[in-house]
Amino acid sequence: MTSLTAFLVVVGLVALERLAELVVSKRNAAWSLERGGIESGQRHFPVMVALHTGFLAAMVVEALVRRPDVPTALAWSMLALVAASQALRWWCIATLGHRWNTRVIVVPGLPPVTGGPYRLLRHPNYVAVVVEGAALPLVHACWLTAVGFTVLNAALLTVRIRCENAALATLPAVSRA
Repeated sequence: MTSLTAFLVVVGLVALERLAELVVSKRNAAWSLERGGIESGQRHFPVMVALHTGFLAAMVVEALVRRPDVPTALAWSMLALVAASQALRWWCIATLGHRWNTRVIVVPGLPPVTGGPYRLLRHPNYVAVVVEGAALPLVHACWLTAVGFTVLNAALLTVRIRCENAALATLPAVSRA
């Protein structure tokens, strides 16, 4: 198997993982909305969907058009970071349970989640997205996609995190007694 074929398989697996996320997200969003959940950030959500979809397509196109030489050490180290980012993402999903989805929906009266990776970071899922956004294209030396996505994603996350923080501020405080 060539490195290009291996890379396309990895990107395909990530795309399948994204589809699994969407299934979980849809189910969890319905759960939150049935309990009076309030959605914020609807205007930036289509931009996020387009960016993440374009990200997968862009690295495939870049790999097929540029056909870069890929240093083995780069490929394996970036693949390790991709695996770590996936593990962190699913740790976030498992920790948030029914409350995790791809939208910003908070259920009034439920306190913020402070366990799992949320003990350490306020937005660990976005750390996973940032790491994966740089590492996945670099598995096949697609540095144009890595840089482009990183810049565009930074702008999007500025809006997204501001929106999410405002939504989370409406939840009751967690007592640390």
